[in-house]
Amino acid sequence: MDKHVNLNVKCIKCGKSLMDHQKMINNMPSIALNISHKDKTGKIWLCSNYGCYQHEKNIEVPDKEIVNFYCPHCEELLNSDIKCKSCEAPIVKFNIYIGGVVSICSRKGCNNHYVMFEDLSTAISKFHRAYGM
Repeated sequence: MDKHVNLNVKCIKCGKSLMDHQKMINNMPSIALNISHKDKTGKIWLCSNYGCYQHEKNIEVPDKEIVNFYCPHCEELLNSDIKCKSCEAPIVKFNIYIGGVVSICSRKGCNNHYVMFEDLSTAISKFHRAYGM
C-alpha cells in the first residue's frame, strides 16, 4: 500500500487554514485558494498530497501562464518575490502546521515545488508517527 504525505497548510500572511474539508481530492481535504489570471478571477483546489499535481479550478488558464494566488481569508497575494529555479515565475508559499513552508511555482504546468522544515528532527518524528515510515 502506498503512503502519501498529506500537507496541512495555512496562509503565510494571516495564519488561517487553507484546507477545504468540503472539496476532497484523492479522498483528502484540498488546499483552497483564490486565483486570478489577467482579467479573470476564480478558485483553485490543490491536492494536499505532496507530489500530487491534481487540482480543480473554475476558470481556464492557458498552459505556461503565471497565476496570482490569494488567501481566501485575508485576500493577500501569496506570490512572492522569490523566483522559480526552473522557469523564473514567482514562488507561492504556504506554512505547514507542523512547522515549515511548502513552496509551489505559480506558472501553470511547472511542477517545481519543495518543502522546508523549521526543525527537521521534529518534522521527521511527526512523519514517522503519522505515516509509519
